[in-house]
Amino acid sequence: MIVSESFAPQLNGVAHSVLRTAEHLVARGHTPVVVAPAVPAEQAARRYAGGRRERAYGYEVVRVPSVPLPGYPEVRIALPGRGVADAIERHRPHVVHLASPFALGAVGAAAADRAGIPSVAVYQTDLASYARTYLPVLGAAGPRLAWWRLRRVHAGAARTLAPSRASLRALVAHGIPRVHLWPRGVDCARFHPGHRDETLRRRLGRHGEVLVGYVGRLAPEKQVDRLAEVSRIPGVRLVVVGDGPSRARLEAVLPDAVFLGRRSGHELARLYASFDAFVHAGPFETFGQTLQEAMASGLPVVAPAAGGPLDLVRPGHTGFLVPPGAGGGFREAVESLARSGELRAAFGRAGRAAATERSWETVGDRLVEHYRFARTEAAGTLRR
Repeated sequence: MIVSESFAPQLNGVAHSVLRTAEHLVARGHTPVVVAPAVPAEQAARRYAGGRRERAYGYEVVRVPSVPLPGYPEVRIALPGRGVADAIERHRPHVVHLASPFALGAVGAAAADRAGIPSVAVYQTDLASYARTYLPVLGAAGPRLAWWRLRRVHAGAARTLAPSRASLRALVAHGIPRVHLWPRGVDCARFHPGHRDETLRRRLGRHGEVLVGYVGRLAPEKQVDRLAEVSRIPGVRLVVVGDGPSRARLEAVLPDAVFLGRRSGHELARLYASFDAFVHAGPFETFGQTLQEAMASGLPVVAPAAGGPLDLVRPGHTGFLVPPGAGGGFREAVESLARSGELRAAFGRAGRAAATERSWETVGDRLVEHYRFARTEAAGTLRR
């Protein structure tokens, strides 16, 4: 059973990871059940078979009541209730996977513990940095409270899985036990250089500009406004794919950029492949899934030298890492790529080669091994 703070149709790293994980489990002959916050009624009516228990994905999805996060309605917060406990009682899973646990995940952890079922907690969101961004009134107390909450949720898990070495070190430093490394996979068939579309390129860059793409949520923690220096480079067109509470402000800050809103599926893959380079400005990424998708699409990437990108980007080989807070760093990196098609091609080939080693099949099989170890370790604890 996967208990997730977010699930489709929401578009974010947690929801995407859960979708791919469940697909892999089905492909390997397992029977996943996903428990997630309910989506608004209009979305459910449009996209789902309907009801609290859905089967639109080929496996059961249990929706529990939720409310929107104040100031960020795209994020849903599950309300307290017996939804998780009832689902565990019905299905009796062998292991409970807690995806980015905080609210619903804490309920899932407690329910699994009461049922005597081991849980695996997957760390995916830098909540301490989010507290610093969204709750500045708390000052230093915000990050401390976030880590206190994370320790309480993760302490009971048989294993906590970190997506990057930087995240693993942070978790250990803050007293979270039994931490192991588990990266994310990428669909190298969906995200492929062969999807490049010259007609689309001409529409986005009418004067033959070098197209530099950003894909992701438009929210304060992503710091997309730092790409203003990129949008002003002569001969470069910044293309922003995504939506969120910061969009109106960013459109004012980046008047020369093209904003396309949310895109998914083949349309998103076609956009990636049609860019010439990819840039991500947020320094709080625990992994950096969009960087990996861009690399699979054959793009050189530019990102902050912090968090997950440290594991994904090989400077001078697949792209550039910019010191967080460095003035002009993104502009200099993108200018280097814009000047040389040969450099972009070489970085793009190296990035594609690196991405093919991190397929969802490979990464998903590692996750199943973590499940098996968690069950074995939990059984050993019970015997002792």
